[in-house]
Amino acid sequence: MKISGFTIIRNAVINDYPIVEAITSILPVVDEMVVSVGRSDDDTLGLIRSIGSDKIRIVETEWDMSLREGGRVLAVETDKALQHVSPDTDWAFYIQGDEAVHEKYHDSILESCRRYKDNPEVEGLLFDYLHFYGTYDYVGDSRKWYRREIRIIRYEKTPAGTPISAYRDAQGFRRGGEKLKVKHSGAAVYHYGWVKSPVQMKTKMKNVSRFWHEDKAWEKILQSEDFFDYEEFDSLKVFEGTHPAVMQDRIGRQTWNVSFDISRKKFRLKDALLYWFEKKTGRRLFEFRNYRLI
Repeated sequence: MKISGFTIIRNAVINDYPIVEAITSILPVVDEMVVSVGRSDDDTLGLIRSIGSDKIRIVETEWDMSLREGGRVLAVETDKALQHVSPDTDWAFYIQGDEAVHEKYHDSILESCRRYKDNPEVEGLLFDYLHFYGTYDYVGDSRKWYRREIRIIRYEKTPAGTPISAYRDAQGFRRGGEKLKVKHSGAAVYHYGWVKSPVQMKTKMKNVSRFWHEDKAWEKILQSEDFFDYEEFDSLKVFEGTHPAVMQDRIGRQTWNVSFDISRKKFRLKDALLYWFEKKTGRRLFEFRNYRLI
């Protein structure tokens, strides 16, 4: 069985992406790691080269910044990276530049890949998500955060029909417009995209918002203050687990302090009722699912 990792990255230094941690968090699981590095305004290429693993294969690319609608450029670049996966691959493991996988899940991921390798009905593997917010001590627990997404897809060198490709802004994957049939991987992804200092968070937002907004809207964002207000949350809870080992150095370098009153919930009545129901039953009503769990 062969598993190939793949990811895309651009301006990792400027935007303080934990891309090194993202890549190294899945290196023990994959046989190769394709890293597509977009032409950057910093030394992102040097950062990736510094990892020094012989599993890593770097592909240099140019992002088409005119593909802004819905973050389309991210999906285009993800598909380009997928095309560089070795043809004898069985599974392709996608990781984004602000995600990481805890080492405690490595065995479960490998076992799931083995179990479903010869079952063509299973087109992908699903992961739970933990979305950290503000610091490494809080996670979002409301409906605004997606609970699960596909991160491993069956690799098809010559698909009989429509190939599997990145969906929308590469949040997940589909086959054309059809949702993939998936099994759960038994693992979770830790998402750190909202963990930065208030100044760095706003800097990142100003830099990457161009992927989703036209010029006028982007210019308005650029003119906003240089400090992100982390009080703009609806519901958080304290994280009581452990972080991936690859994140420990980064966590130790945290220089800002943000604390929240997690007893405060900022919901409209409908959302408050849905939140209450989910916490009581474990079921999320009317949930958008970018997959078909089989």
